[in-house]
Amino acid sequence: MHAMSLPVGEDQRIQVLQGLNILDTQPSADFDDITTLAAHFFAAKFALVSFVDTDRAWFKAKHGLDACEVPRMGGFCGHAILADGVFVVMDARKDVRFADNAFVAGPPHLRFYAGAPTIVDGAAIGTLCLLVDEPRQLFDEGDCEHLEKFARIAASCVIKRRVTPDWPV
Repeated sequence: MHAMSLPVGEDQRIQVLQGLNILDTQPSADFDDITTLAAHFFAAKFALVSFVDTDRAWFKAKHGLDACEVPRMGGFCGHAILADGVFVVMDARKDVRFADNAFVAGPPHLRFYAGAPTIVDGAAIGTLCLLVDEPRQLFDEGDCEHLEKFARIAASCVIKRRVTPDWPV
């Protein structure tokens, strides 16, 4: 497993994330709908709304995957929040950062990943991401733009929840 750098302003990013009081909350229909629609739109087996905490990526919503969280180090989402734009891995088996990841080397044998950072208050608090158990040959600029739109919708759900305290968690 390769070491991953932390984002500039990591302390502020964590402060924003923890101030949202969204970690370890119950599933909610709005986030679940986003992952279901994203998986369908991109023909992806799995889709997640993840929030990247200090030592884990926790899944607020997930489509097709049973895991609730994964360690931050060595995970895809921890890398995606460092990206300026969409972070794409066409075949994780061929990427030294992920070849030994438990979800790549073993079930569900992930190959493709695309994650757009979810930005709140200028901080990349997590991702809207797609995962597929087959490598992909193409994920073009248009696909990236659409994935970024899904991530903005997820961010707006987070903000709406903060602005309207009775918004479903």
